[in-house]
Amino acid sequence: MKKVGIFGGGAWGRALAFALAQKNEVYIVSRRDISSLLAPLNENLASKGARVITQVSHNDALRAELFVLTIATSALRQWLSLVKLPQSIKILCASKGIESGSGAFVSDILEEYIPHKHLAYLCGPSFAAEVVRSLPCALMIHSRNLTLSREFEVLMPSFIKTYTSPDVVGGEVAGAYKNVIAIAGGICDGLSFGGNAKASLLARGLVEMSRFGEHFGARMETFLGLSGAGDLFLTSNSTMSRNYRVGLGLAQQKPIDEILSELGEVAEGVITAQAIAQIGQREGIYVPIAREISLIINGKSVKESLKSLMS
Repeated sequence: MKKVGIFGGGAWGRALAFALAQKNEVYIVSRRDISSLLAPLNENLASKGARVITQVSHNDALRAELFVLTIATSALRQWLSLVKLPQSIKILCASKGIESGSGAFVSDILEEYIPHKHLAYLCGPSFAAEVVRSLPCALMIHSRNLTLSREFEVLMPSFIKTYTSPDVVGGEVAGAYKNVIAIAGGICDGLSFGGNAKASLLARGLVEMSRFGEHFGARMETFLGLSGAGDLFLTSNSTMSRNYRVGLGLAQQKPIDEILSELGEVAEGVITAQAIAQIGQREGIYVPIAREISLIINGKSVKESLKSLMS
């Protein structure tokens, strides 16, 4: 049993807290009071004889031995500049996306504050709602430090099977890019284009994210595994995916601000699509789906974008 601190009290942070509390002592830090949201999770844990999740202050959480980070990518740099984490901290990052403006990957941001040997990244197909129901899933832990990956592996409950990979960039690109393709998937279904079009879209989306990742040194095998194809197929086909729901809204020609307001949660694919489009233009990478999703978010007609893709 380890003491595990979790930074971020959103749906994914709470789900990981629940999963890790099966075998460990878990503390969670959130900017708001989430006691009412933790109550049903703690009742479940107590019924299993496990320790309950405790919401604590940032300083109290730092007494833990290992840490999980679920802060939204858009807020990550500011958060890191304010909290002053110790250099010795060991973090499993579950945040996904690419920073707007700078085009920085999550690892780029984190490594400005923490040595890479103390960082690992969690990826793979995993809806928070299913994790809190203890439904089985398989995930990847990406880190250039295999020993650190193993430290986080042993924390996981029996219903989560983990694999390890040293391909940090591949895991990051896959985790970020699949949110963009999920928006496209929602648009496709929202317009009732059918199974043929959807299969074509996902297949080309997988090729596109692989091409983008390989440009930055990622391994092709990463995109064919859990972090790539696995997460892509999951998030592009279900209303449990926030980004998929964004796509459904865009298919109804709703403004993006209205969609995000109704969603009430962060949909990383919105910012990521625009970041990828900018990087693609700068680096000369062919990213047609990400480019068109970025244009749709900024007001381009969905039907015009589809014409562009089909041409």
